[in-house]
Amino acid sequence: MTKRKSLEPLAWLLFSLGGMAAALLIPVLLFLFGIAFPLGWLSAPDHTYLLSVLRHPVTRLVLFGLCVLALLHWAHRFRYMLYDGLRLEQFSVLIILACYGAAVIGSATAAYLLLRV
Repeated sequence: MTKRKSLEPLAWLLFSLGGMAAALLIPVLLFLFGIAFPLGWLSAPDHTYLLSVLRHPVTRLVLFGLCVLALLHWAHRFRYMLYDGLRLEQFSVLIILACYGAAVIGSATAAYLLLRV
């Protein structure tokens, strides 16, 4: 009799990767593009330079990875908040579909927007 392998360890791995990536990269990007450049603390890069950096495949891959991992982190955290915090275990299938479905849709949207540039 073989045991069925669970995908739960993979979900927790993606959860922790997403949390780490979001905690390390998003605050830096928000500080630079939301505070430092607009207030003139740092000289803002030229628009054509930023566009050329964004068009580089490695930059697109990093931004896509950041978006996917952050969305998976959110989905896993929200799923367990609904399970444990609100005690909605009876709706587990609907919650899983809604949370991870939203993460997949958000990831597909990020891919579309990054490929469009």
